[in-house]
Amino acid sequence: MPRKGLRPRERRGAPAPDFKYSSVLVARLVNRMNFQGKKVVGERIVYDALDIIAEKTKEDALNVFTKAIENVRPLLEVKARRVGGANYQVPIEVRPARSATLAMRWILGAARDRKGRPMAEQLAEEILLAYKKEGAAFKKREDTHRMAEANRAFAHYRW
Repeated sequence: MPRKGLRPRERRGAPAPDFKYSSVLVARLVNRMNFQGKKVVGERIVYDALDIIAEKTKEDALNVFTKAIENVRPLLEVKARRVGGANYQVPIEVRPARSATLAMRWILGAARDRKGRPMAEQLAEEILLAYKKEGAAFKKREDTHRMAEANRAFAHYRW
């Protein structure tokens, strides 16, 4: 740890809020969407997807997106721990920042797996499915929770 202590979070790499919605969550999605350094392309895809969501649901797109992230955000995950020559899948709680990152990663991964349509439409569809607690990203969360629940007997190996 440096002598002066750790720097505040906003100076340590948290992205500035995006210019259209003033949301740090949208800015983080744009940065994760970023492909080959083309941030403008990522911004256009995300904003188009949010416009499609607003058009389809007749609701505020930012609220739908935030709710979708909340629905996909995992509370528990498993980590491999080696104890006495055996590997155990130990369930641990997920920090809020990591859970939001995982949720965005899963939504983007599910959107990228869909083929045949523009990326903005795929992303909008996946966000809407996550909002309704359906789709591949929500299934991934349920599988993660199921795995943690199945390995609850090894929770005492957590440290």
